[in-house]
Amino acid sequence: MRQLATFIFFAGVASFASAQTDHPVTSFPYTPGLDVNAMDRGADPCVDFYQFACGGWMKNNPVPADQARWSVYGKLTQDNQRYLWGILDGLANQTQGRSSTQQQTGDYFAACMDERAIEARGAAPLTPYFARIDAMRSLKDLPAVLAQLHLALADEGLFFSFGANQDFGNSSQVIAFANGGGLGLPDRDAYFNKDAKSVDIRTKYVAHIGKTFELLGQTAAQARRAAATVMRIETALAKATLTRVDKRDPYKLFHKMDARRLQALTPHFDWNAYLAALGESKLDTFNVTEPKFYRALDQQWRANDLAAIKTYLRWHVTRATAPALASNFDNEHFDFFSRTLRGVKEQKPRWKRCVTLVDAQLGEALGQEFVSRAFSPALKEKALHMTRQVEEAMEKDIESLDWMSADTKARAQQKLKTIVNKIGYPDTWRDYSSYVVKRDDFAGNVERGNLFEARRQLAKIGKPLDRSEWGMTPPTVNAYYNPQMNDINFPAGVLQPPLYDARMDDAPNYGNTGGTIGHELTHAFDDEGRQFDADGNLKDWWTKKDAKAFNERAQCIVDQYAKYVVVDDIKINSKLTLGEDVADLGGLILGWMAWQTQMASMPQQAAVTRDGLTPEQRFFVGNAQWACENDRPENQRVSAMTDPHSPGKYRVNGLVVNMPQFEKAFACKPGQPMVAAKRCRVW
Repeated sequence: MRQLATFIFFAGVASFASAQTDHPVTSFPYTPGLDVNAMDRGADPCVDFYQFACGGWMKNNPVPADQARWSVYGKLTQDNQRYLWGILDGLANQTQGRSSTQQQTGDYFAACMDERAIEARGAAPLTPYFARIDAMRSLKDLPAVLAQLHLALADEGLFFSFGANQDFGNSSQVIAFANGGGLGLPDRDAYFNKDAKSVDIRTKYVAHIGKTFELLGQTAAQARRAAATVMRIETALAKATLTRVDKRDPYKLFHKMDARRLQALTPHFDWNAYLAALGESKLDTFNVTEPKFYRALDQQWRANDLAAIKTYLRWHVTRATAPALASNFDNEHFDFFSRTLRGVKEQKPRWKRCVTLVDAQLGEALGQEFVSRAFSPALKEKALHMTRQVEEAMEKDIESLDWMSADTKARAQQKLKTIVNKIGYPDTWRDYSSYVVKRDDFAGNVERGNLFEARRQLAKIGKPLDRSEWGMTPPTVNAYYNPQMNDINFPAGVLQPPLYDARMDDAPNYGNTGGTIGHELTHAFDDEGRQFDADGNLKDWWTKKDAKAFNERAQCIVDQYAKYVVVDDIKINSKLTLGEDVADLGGLILGWMAWQTQMASMPQQAAVTRDGLTPEQRFFVGNAQWACENDRPENQRVSAMTDPHSPGKYRVNGLVVNMPQFEKAFACKPGQPMVAAKRCRVW
């Protein structure tokens, strides 16, 4: 349960799949790494490069009814999901010759797909949770009950979350983390924004809570009172929660303390009882990410009677469990969290939701099946070759900086050299043998999966750090950098066409995948990542002069992106998106440098025009087309508040305006929109 961000290239892609043909497949459809049909040749690239590169795609790819957003990443996610559907459908129907992990993934999928059995159980999966809550006789009973719920539900809405992470001050050690939580809306600001749409969302949220309590058997009047209680408690917790911008500062999340100091934060909550119920009674070292939040939480426990606390817990247990319940609960949950919040018109088909769940709870077991069929050693070697070239480009880039001192450069080079490249899949597969999967118990499988993962995380505390571990599953269409592990991770799922296309010439591949590799490398040196040293420790290795020079260059990007409109009159929160914006620009620069190195060794490609585009133009179009997307206005409003990534349009146009190589490639003239009067550059 990490509070410090792991830096990913693209947020939330797993939710962007779309139903186009409703059947599993045994092979991937081919989309080229540079798709000329996705372009709008009528647009002037020097006026709006995003429209030039993606106009055709946007015209021909409206947001599907079951999605909040649709994108090139989402299309590949859909292709991977449909392929995984074929694998899981086969394993679910196979009765002989399955390995233990094949049995687990196949039976989990079969249980998830059995809608008749799920419907027959109704709300029964809630019964054991509610029994624990109802058995509470005083606030003294809360710690043990909360520990049980945290283990079973793995949900941050239950007052707070508790888990394990690397010590910010000593990355080789894993310690306990007590994090914030307790909210149902997607961000703390959603409780306080005063615009009409935010007020309407809050009103509908309270109504949704009330409807859920009615499904649990309360009268309309009782449900209204219960919903008001929940909203009152959540609003108080939201007020004490750090903003997303504040959470980008790791120093604001680093508050290491012993059990005595933790107990002093919340005198009305018995941490000894909580830890004993977790089976972790010996813990005495904690990082409390938000002490102010825990003081406010203790005030809520003191100010509310037991009935109010039980009401709050029943709501969050039901909210967390709703997708595994009968359709009346599932549909009510969808109606608010997808339809109202994000504008989604239809629920996803069952198969898609079940593939997502198998990947979430048995991801490395499913990943073995995916990798054995869809990721070759040759593809892994090509990706590693490109990664090494991008790293060499960054080494040269650091050395060439005129604003950084020799001492800081030496430490930056040391950090770069220690970054570990993880490509495709883990070296050692996760052991799921203790996770019991039953073919006739979908809700139970979900709970046991949560319990398995919670126990696995807690078991890391006090043990030697496993630096080989991955934070994404192999089929995932995404990539990330982890500042404490100091590694970049590229799952096999993201190294498929059109993102990496082995059939294509190098220019679009280096623009796309090369740019993504550069993006993740740059995260090691963005406003947050730069605060960790080569060993992954939170440590200031910059001179004051160099830090000031970095901040001045970063401010240029903050000022640039703050002018861009997301939707209506809402502009990008450029302090929230700074890390991703810096990484986007750094990635494009490094991808270009690596491509230039590649071209020097392959002069036969250097002057070849394809599809009416020069190699340089193909590089930039290839880089841009990963970001082609369409988005619903409701989802854009939520994303503007919560997403550290800028919209796709600005992840393209916001970069090329700073690239003299782009200006030259498309013969743009000073004063045109894609040529900035003042160029920004950090790395």
